[in-house]
Amino acid sequence: MRESPHMAENLLLEILEDATLGRVTTPVRVENLKDLWDAERGMLANDKVRRLDITKALVDTGSSTLALPTRMIEQLGLNKVRERSAVTSNGVAQVSMYDAVRVTIIGRECIVEVMEVPNDVPPLVGQVPLEMLDLVVNPVSQTLSGNPEHGGEHVLELL
Repeated sequence: MRESPHMAENLLLEILEDATLGRVTTPVRVENLKDLWDAERGMLANDKVRRLDITKALVDTGSSTLALPTRMIEQLGLNKVRERSAVTSNGVAQVSMYDAVRVTIIGRECIVEVMEVPNDVPPLVGQVPLEMLDLVVNPVSQTLSGNPEHGGEHVLELL
């Protein structure tokens, strides 16, 4: 991941500043999608699928996608697929994007690419997976729940 000398420091500072507004964390299961496909085809035992059960991923509605620290990307065995520009409060930076993974939150699953963040930044669940999972943040209870506009059910919008 190419980063400015202060990118990790800036990302961590932004997250810590958000803590004063109320932190929302959630358990997340992240699974290597290629391993899941190999297991489905009988080429890999299910217990060999690389997966992480993250107990407290930070829900960050200001972020676009799922962001994982480098160490977690390595544990999952993900491959870099491209570089992207990312807009931060301190300007534009280049970030590395990795293979798609299966994300499970509150029993709901979606497939999403992973953005790399430095190891001192916590795992972040951004807006795209939240939309795909039809989850919303309840700032009062500091939890995630099914979208009340859909009766809490997992509904995709095609508007």
